[in-house]
Formats: sequence, structure tokens, C-alpha cells
Amino acid sequence: MIKIIMHGCNGAMGQVISQIAAGMDEVQIAAGVDVNPVQKNDYPVYSSLDQCWEAADVVVDFAAAAAVDHLLDYCVEKQIPLVLCTTGLSEEQIKKVEESAKKVAILRSANMSLGVNLLLKLVKDAAKVLAEAGFDMEIIEKHHNRKLDAPSGTAIALADSLNQALDGQYHYEYDRSKRHMKRDPKEIGISAVRGGTIVGEHDVIFAGQDEVVTFSHTAYSRAIFGKGAIQAAIFLAGKPAGLYTMADVIETAI
Repeated sequence: MIKIIMHGCNGAMGQVISQIAAGMDEVQIAAGVDVNPVQKNDYPVYSSLDQCWEAADVVVDFAAAAAVDHLLDYCVEKQIPLVLCTTGLSEEQIKKVEESAKKVAILRSANMSLGVNLLLKLVKDAAKVLAEAGFDMEIIEKHHNRKLDAPSGTAIALADSLNQALDGQYHYEYDRSKRHMKRDPKEIGISAVRGGTIVGEHDVIFAGQDEVVTFSHTAYSRAIFGKGAIQAAIFLAGKPAGLYTMADVIETAI
């Protein structure tokens, strides 16, 4: 059985993962960590990782970017693999993730769903054909009104997939309100919508002359992210140091 420390256990995703894990034989949440250390499940909850002494095979993180630096230090020191799901990391934090992954196994993903990770591959393949044919590329993402970062980590990951397919020739445009000029053919537009209880929607639009091709993914429940995070935890437990992605999990499952 894989034992998990749930970092950010009392947040929305932390509770979703807790509920899913409670119904599984393969995993058990040994302890939780949250800035609001209220016990809502049948495992102990601490306000800091430093207070947590329960043995674990992996940490699953769905907390806040501000907590990531200490989380990385903890996992390196304790040699506990980390499934890092928090988005909105700074460039410095991303570099620290990469450095930490040289010492402990880390799986970082902007989105834990199987469908989104397949979408990342599909749009990369499409870009090689459509962008080269002169199609403009735009990304629109929609999330609930409580989401802190914008654009979403998934939107950035989608843009990165497009750009990687095109040898990094493109730049990202987040706001055209102060520009009075036509669209740069080498830009990828990224727009964010925040409202209501939208779990997550992402559209990748290829707009050409007289035709439009759109790839879409809609999340109807946070459970898809929770299931993916648990599968990632099962995959990562016992792995050697390195930086892993959900593509590795999917490849193993296949």
C-alpha cells in the first residue's frame, strides 16, 4: 500500500483526493498538511510539514505557490518523492523544481487529467501542420471565480506544446488592450475567463483563411484531477530522482 502525505489537504482538491483515496485499497493518506489544520478526515492534520512525522512513500501537493519552496526542501531532505500539482510557480521556483529533481523524484504537471495530457500531444501534432500553413493560434481557458492564477498552468502548458512543435519561434500575448496594431503572426494569444463554478475549460483554436479548427477539453468534476494525482502517486513511489510528467504515467498505463 502506498502511503501519502496530502499537502493542502483541506483545500478543494485535497478533499477530493482524500475522498477518492478512502475508497481505494492501493493507497492510504497517512497525514495531511494545511494552513487551516482542521481534521476533516480520518488522518492527522498539521499546520506545517515540519510537524509531520508519519512515514510516507510520496507527497501529493495541491496547495499554494508560496508553500512550494519549503515543500521542495522537505522532500529533498526526507527523500520522499513529490507529485507537484500546484500551478502559478515563478521562474525561480521552476528552476528550484528542476534542481530538486536531481536529488529526489518529482512529478510536475499543470493538469493531472488523462484527457488534457492527450490534448497536449494532439495540439503539438496539429501545430506542425496548421501553423506551418499560416493558421493563427489562440488559447482560451475558463475557470471558477476562486482560482488565483491566470492564465492557468494548463493554458501555459498547451502554449508550450504548440511552441515546442514549432522550434520556439512564437511568443505569448496575454493582453492586447494596450496594443493598436494587427496581430503578430508569430504570437500565441492566451485569454483567461474567471466566473461561477467552472471546473475547467480549455480551447485551442487554429484560425486560418476561411476555416477554423478547435481542440477542446471540458472538466465536469474535480474528480478527474484527483484520480490522476493518485495514479501519479502510485507511479512515482519508489522511483529514482528525476523530473517526471503525466506522460510517463500514461505511457506506463498503456
